Amino acid sequence: MTNARLCPICSRALGEDAQEARFRPFCSKRCADVDLGRWLKGTYAIPAVETEDESEDGAGESEGLDGQGGGQPVRH
Repeated sequence: MTNARLCPICSRALGEDAQEARFRPFCSKRCADVDLGRWLKGTYAIPAVETEDESEDGAGESEGLDGQGGGQPVRH
């Protein structure tokens, strides 16, 4: 069994030459750019389903901040 690595965009086998190694894990600049475009468009986003309990808990989280922009909750 071979341990050939494939480009995650076009599934082409990755070579060992220095030119292709620059773009790992992709086979070329084109495939790297395609992947970047997918990230920027949100294609790789994981959909989340918000339940009623989560929406109530999330609304109260910002109330505990100290108001100084530090983002640290105030301990009572």
